Parts: sequence; structure tokens; C-alpha cells
Amino acid sequence: MCGLTGFVLSDSNFSSEKLFLIANKLSAALVHRGPDDSGAWADANNGVALAHRRLSIIDLSTAGHQPMASASDQFVIAFNGEIYNHLSLRAEINLLAASKGESIKWRGHSDTETLLAGFEKWGIEATLQRAVGMFAIAVWDQISYSLTLARDRLGEKPLYYGWVGRPVGKAGKCAVQLGEFSQNAVDQTELGQAFVFGSELKALKAYPGFNNEVCREALAEYMRFMVVPAPRSIYKGIYKLEPGCMLTIKGSPPAVAPLQPIRPGQSHGSVSVKRWWALADVVEHGSDNLFNDETQAVNQLESILSEAVRLQSLADVQLGAFLSGGVDSSTIVALMQQQAKEVGQASIKTFTIGFNESGFDEAPYARAVANHLGTEHHEMCVTSDMAQAVIPLLPHMYDEPFADSSQIPTHLVCKAARQEVTVALSGDAGDELFGGYNRYFWGPRIWNRLSWLPFPARKVLGECVSAVPV
Repeated sequence: MCGLTGFVLSDSNFSSEKLFLIANKLSAALVHRGPDDSGAWADANNGVALAHRRLSIIDLSTAGHQPMASASDQFVIAFNGEIYNHLSLRAEINLLAASKGESIKWRGHSDTETLLAGFEKWGIEATLQRAVGMFAIAVWDQISYSLTLARDRLGEKPLYYGWVGRPVGKAGKCAVQLGEFSQNAVDQTELGQAFVFGSELKALKAYPGFNNEVCREALAEYMRFMVVPAPRSIYKGIYKLEPGCMLTIKGSPPAVAPLQPIRPGQSHGSVSVKRWWALADVVEHGSDNLFNDETQAVNQLESILSEAVRLQSLADVQLGAFLSGGVDSSTIVALMQQQAKEVGQASIKTFTIGFNESGFDEAPYARAVANHLGTEHHEMCVTSDMAQAVIPLLPHMYDEPFADSSQIPTHLVCKAARQEVTVALSGDAGDELFGGYNRYFWGPRIWNRLSWLPFPARKVLGECVSAVPV
């Protein structure tokens, strides 16, 4: 993973040097997301800065350095994620250029550069709709003086945004004066109101003058859902960009944060949010094009999964996989191993967490699958002491309350895998996509018991159930 951050000032009364210092301070809070490289870009005239922390996966050379400018310098991007079909997008861009008697002079083979070329050819939204991948993107348009934040279809990559600091004083100047300006001055001085964004809350909290209070509405949602769901965050004035959405700021951001999150189709001063991809549209399309043959459905599923695994296995670094022994992760590993053998690659590396408590230990199942598939398997046994040692680290890792107990073994298996590989695939979301949880079986059972009731009676019953606090 990589990390991005940046800000747009309501009062652009600072030099590029000052903006760089602030951007690097925010970026330093994300060093764990990108230990391989870092960079910052700033435009003092418009009070905007972008910063990036890089974990090199595709194009390990300096040609993949970020923030990156497009060929015409219109767009500057900080990008976290991976565009799996970027090579096919490049081929399409090359064909378009050739049809006009032009040629593209690529600096490297990174997917970041492909995105920028797409922005210049098709625009930002049209490029996102063509892109297949997981991403969080911040793009500054140097012609329209606008900032665009975008998040992938299902929100795999995080992106926070919001208002930090206090508005400027009566004189219209922030606390920092022109003249000597050091990192120490940044740490000790409030710089006025700013629109700040980043991959994690800790980047926003690093902005000088951060004093946002805990959001009571977000805290109530946490108590109900065991997580703070988008679009809120645990802090007032700080929000999560929702999946499949893009936020645009044209000109200076408003000096006052909105009282409620900005939902798709809404705006707040110069800030607007729109949905560039909607799950409901996909569901509706699928319901109009149902499979009538089970064999056809199975074959299509295998084809789609195989292609997804192939695309997500494209990397210039060592690749592995998490293996629990369940259907979802075992399927992913089986496809990875099959594809590796077809191209003559070495066996893939798999990683499993085991426990001393037999009721929670899935390691024997994972070991059996690994032996059957012939992977290079690695096991790590987690003791109670190891798990307890992680607990004090959780507030720093997650930035806001998160009550899923899987966060502890997930951290440990990631830490173990990082000793061998840079990227690991997993079977996450398999149960959500294919109805693997018990709650999915309860729905039809409850409906069979209640379907005979008239609609008004079902409506009243539903309202009574909803009124009971969780």
C-alpha cells in the first residue's frame, strides 16, 4: 500500500517552502504505508499541496515517483492503489494517439502515469469508469484550479477529508508571519483553516493546529455497528469519502466545515460530491440478465475469478497469499498456483495464522490445502501474549474505534508475510459476495414465516423492530 495526503488553504498566504514543510509533516505520519519513497508538490499561488508515501509495486524506478505531473503538466496526482488493467488502457491510449498521427512518450511503465494520460485523453471521471482496480486519488488541475478526490468502487482504499484548524483572524493573516520558517515553527504554530485530506486520520491530525473534537454521532454509530461507518469519522468536521464517489473543490474551500457529511449530489460552497459508480446500477443490470443455466454460471464465475487473480498478480515484487483453509482463500490460492505453474514460475508463498486453542485454530485445514496445491507454506502460531501485545498498538494503527477482533491476527499475519513478500492476495469479502454467513440463511427463513402477513402488518412489525435499540 501507499499513502497520500495534502491540503488546500482558505488563506494562501504562504510560500512554497512553507507548504512543502507542512506537506512533509503530514506525509511523515504515513511512512508505514510507503517506506520506499516520498515526495511533495506545492502551488503557493493557490495554497495547495500534495504529498505521497510510496510502496513500490509496479515500476520500481524513479519513473514511478509521486506526486506525478501529466505530460502537459495540467494534472498533478497523488495516488494510492493499483490499476489492474492499466496496460490495456495504455494500449488504447496509444491507438488513439496513433490515429491522430501522434505518439506517446512514456517515462516509465507505472499505472500512475497511465492514469494521468487517461485524464488528459478522456477526463477524470471517464478514466475512472474505464479503470479496474482499487484506489484513492487526489488530483490537482492546474488549468481549472480544482482539486478532485476519488475513491474506488467498493472503497478498498481509504480516503479521509475535512476541515482542520481555526479560521484566520480579523487582520486576515494566520499566526505564522513571513520570514524565518522552520519545521519547529510548523509544529508550534496554528496556520489557520485548511481543507485537509489523507489515507489515514493520523495524517490529518498531523496538520498544525488540529483540535477537532470527537463526533458524538459517530460515537453512537460505533456503539451500534462496532465500526464508524462512512461518511463519518470519529472527529467532527472530518469525513470519509464514500466508495464510488468523487469530491471536487473549485477555487478556495469554504472556511467553515459543514454540520453534516456531504452526501453524493450535495454541495457545500465550492465543495461538491457526486457518485461516479453505483452498486445499485450493477444489481439492476444483473437482475435483468440472469443466468438460466447453472453450468454456464459456474464457468463464467471461474473465468472472472481467474482473470481477477491474473490481473492482481501483476507486480514487480514478490507476491504471496493469505490462506485460512476456507473456500474463499483456498480458491484464490488454487488459481494463483495454477497460473504460476502455467508460466513456469516458482510455487507461490502462502501464510497462515494458527492458535493454541483448537476451537479457533484453522492452521490444519490451511496446511492440508497448501500440501495439496504444493505452495511454499508458512505458519505462525499466535499465543495469548502475542495477541495482548498488539492491543496497545490498535489506537495508533486504526486511528478510530474498530471492534472487529480479527484485526489482531490480521496484523500479525501481515507482519509475518512482510518478511517474505511485498504483496499478498486474500479471500476477503468472499462470504459477503456469496452468502457465506449464517445471517444470509436467516433471511429466507424469517420471510417464510412472515410472508403471509398483509403488507401494512409487516410494515408495523418492521417499524417496531427498528425502534428497539441494538
